Amino acid sequence: MEHVFTTQDHEDLRQRVRDFAERDVRPLIPEMEASRTATVELSRLIARQGWIGATIDPSYGGMGAGHLAKTIIIEELSRVSGAMGAMVQASQLGVAKIIHFGNEAQKRRWLPPIADGAVLPTIAVTEPVSGGFVTDMESTAVRDGDDYILNGRKVFVGNSHVGDLHGVVVRTGAGSGGLTAFLVESVRPGFSLAPQVPSMGLHGFSFGELVFDNCRVPAANRLGKEGQGLAVAYSSSVLYGRPNLTAVSLGIHQAVFDETTRYCQEVFRRSKPLGQLPNIKMKLGRMLQRLTLARQSAYLAAHLLDQGRPCDAELMTAKLFNVESSIESAQDAMEIHAAAGLFTDRPVERFLRDALHIYAPAGTSDIQCLRLGEFALGENRGQWSQRLADLVRHPRSVPLRTRPEAVGELV
Repeated sequence: MEHVFTTQDHEDLRQRVRDFAERDVRPLIPEMEASRTATVELSRLIARQGWIGATIDPSYGGMGAGHLAKTIIIEELSRVSGAMGAMVQASQLGVAKIIHFGNEAQKRRWLPPIADGAVLPTIAVTEPVSGGFVTDMESTAVRDGDDYILNGRKVFVGNSHVGDLHGVVVRTGAGSGGLTAFLVESVRPGFSLAPQVPSMGLHGFSFGELVFDNCRVPAANRLGKEGQGLAVAYSSSVLYGRPNLTAVSLGIHQAVFDETTRYCQEVFRRSKPLGQLPNIKMKLGRMLQRLTLARQSAYLAAHLLDQGRPCDAELMTAKLFNVESSIESAQDAMEIHAAAGLFTDRPVERFLRDALHIYAPAGTSDIQCLRLGEFALGENRGQWSQRLADLVRHPRSVPLRTRPEAVGELV
């Protein structure tokens, strides 16, 4: 299917990711569903395809392919496995902080191994007490000579149990201007992981808790200046978190539609395919309407990012609409399947569980509506897509490169 914003390079990339997902990911879904824990080996294999580096400049070993390419990668993985789409989106979200605020030495050190899949990054902001109120965080970093000593906890961290490099925002002073970001390697003394807790959906993905107990981090690992932590968190969430989660929702939505239309053609009622019933046909029509608009919204927002144009509102809208429409379509799919949808021999119950997981990260629907309301009233304080335009802009003429030699190297 042709899309207004995609080039032939984009569609070739889509086919490569789709082929990989069908061959290397789909066979492992039963195992992921059964274990309900992070699938480390598969996560590493996906990373070795070079897709985490979709927005990393080729001078640092990345694809230099841009945000629309990143959207397509996440979408196609999520069409097969929401968990693995979430794994890639969380890793690419972890890239954002380095691209936006890393100095040249940090970029030279970390972006190449991230791009080739040797390092999986995360971003860690949320805390048990503060939740979505970022400025209420209590974790601290205290300067001690050439180091900082970190103490505290971070929760709901995407890729917590497979990540190698955690981008952590903690408190170094009072108020919203007292937050600072650091790069913390998972091997540092004083860093640990809380046990992974099974979740409702996204089995195979980890979004758990990080613990810092007098964790000593060199000052050279600080991202930006002291007091820029809030900017690191917000810019990463707006410019990567929202479009990335949009892409996960879109992939799940496509899977819901594909599975449900197939079911309606294969199952018969009174000697006719189920899809011939008027009420079923209407539900399928509504699902297709949602899916079409969801994809247009997602691709438009990513395209505007690639062009370096102001698009914070479009990014919020895309996340809001894709999440809500994918959940609505998954609910319709469950109604169409009726009792058959309740059993795990069919994937629709997994699609619904996975779709619900994308609601809260990077802001719930209420948060997106609140921020959009601020735009409507002219109360927004500028746009991150405008402030960081030079860092998110990607020329469409750059060839989309990947690492074909890595395909199939699951070890």
